[in-house]
This record gives sequence, C-alpha cells and structure tokens, in this order.
Amino acid sequence: MNANPALPGAALRPGAARSHSEISAFSRNVLAVLERTEYRRVEGGEDLEDIYRLRYKSYRAADMVSEIADQTVHDSLDDLDNCYRFGVYIDGNLVSTIRIHHVNKAHPVSPSVTVYGDILKPRIRAGDTFIDPSRFAADPEWSQIHPQIPYLTLRIAGMACFHFNAPYCLSTIQEDHTGFYRRIYMSEQIGGLRDYPGLNYPVVLYQANVHAIEERSFVRFPFFRSTRMEQRLLFDRPVTGARAPLTVLPTAGRSERAA
Repeated sequence: MNANPALPGAALRPGAARSHSEISAFSRNVLAVLERTEYRRVEGGEDLEDIYRLRYKSYRAADMVSEIADQTVHDSLDDLDNCYRFGVYIDGNLVSTIRIHHVNKAHPVSPSVTVYGDILKPRIRAGDTFIDPSRFAADPEWSQIHPQIPYLTLRIAGMACFHFNAPYCLSTIQEDHTGFYRRIYMSEQIGGLRDYPGLNYPVVLYQANVHAIEERSFVRFPFFRSTRMEQRLLFDRPVTGARAPLTVLPTAGRSERAA
C-alpha cells in the first residue's frame, strides 16, 4: 500500500470532515444507506444462527461452497477469543455479515494464518499485528437493491484496525476480487494462489498498510470515518455482568451533516 487513502474506520479529527457539496455522488449514496444501517456484534443465540445461514445462502448462490446439510457455514475459528462476528442490518433486516480476527503474539491464529502461516507467523513472532477480516457474506437479494453493502460491511474492518492500532489489514480473497482491494484499499499481494479449506476456489493473500492509505481514503470515501466511541462499542468486551450494546449506529453520516 502506498501513502495516502484509507482503510475504513479511523477516528474523526477536527477539520477532517468535508462539506456535503464536496462529497461525490457515490459517497453520498453510501452515506444515505449508512443512515439506515445498524451494526450488531453477535455472540450467540438466534442472531448467530442467522449469520451462519446467511453465509451459506450467499456462498451457495456464488457456488463458493458445496451443499451442507444444515445450510450453515461456520468453523472452529469462529470460537476463538480474538474473533468478533458482526451482522449488518438495513431498516432492521440482516443484509450482510463479516468476521474479524485481531492477530498478535498473544492470539496468533486466524483464517489467513491457517493458510499462509509460513508468511505470517514469522512476522507475528517479530511483533507485527494484523486485522484479518473473513467470512464476508451478503444477502443476494438485498445486494441487488443496495450495491453499497460491501462498503458498509468492510467499514467494520477499518474500524478494527484503528481500535486495535493494527497497522496491517489482511485479505484472503478470490483472485477475481483483487481489483476491488487494490482500487479501494491500495492492497498489495503478499501470498500466491492456495486452497482454503471448505471453499470451491483458490485464494490469494493481500495486505493493506492502514496508516499509509489513511488520509486519501477519508477524502475519497468519507463514509469510512468513525468515532472512537463507535469503535469501542463494536470491539470492547463488556466487563463481567455487563451486556454488550444490542446495536451500534454508524457515526460517519452524522459527522458529515455537522461539517
């Protein structure tokens, strides 16, 4: 990644917002849908089953996985202590989901590490930290109505980078999808084609240098902005006896109105 755009989610700084008239039509469309969006960190219960079923529905529609009897997609990585699972809701409807792993010396396991351990484990031992998003899945019908869904969903990965102060964001993705990550996040390939367990296609490993792309991305894509409070609500573990917030409202749109 080269200097100057940004991965979703750094904290807002004074003067960072642009006037509404300066924002592109594309960004205004994403911000408009963001106004109707809620994020929910899912720990269990029916919401978790809904997310696992959505993964299956999305992946089967794209022939990414073979048929599974219970029509859900999940694995042991979902249960790790460094895993965060999210549902994205528009007008109260579950439209997409993503899984985030915060990878460091204390928690060195994640989806990308399982496939590219020879590349990533030495860096983890040397002290590098990563955010590893995976299991992005969008409802096929809702995606036709709202093509902004990938941006609304991947925004969570950027917020994780800034909340955990992780300078690198990994993407283990289909080769056909690499153009999106190069264009939006200026990601660079660091791992070649390999098989990923359970998927019907090989993957490649890309990496975004979060701080190198930060400023340019917020200028081009203001919907990636967020406040520290939004980040804490999404990622802080509740103290014993406390409950995590049911839903979290994105803050990027409100910051633009205040500009």
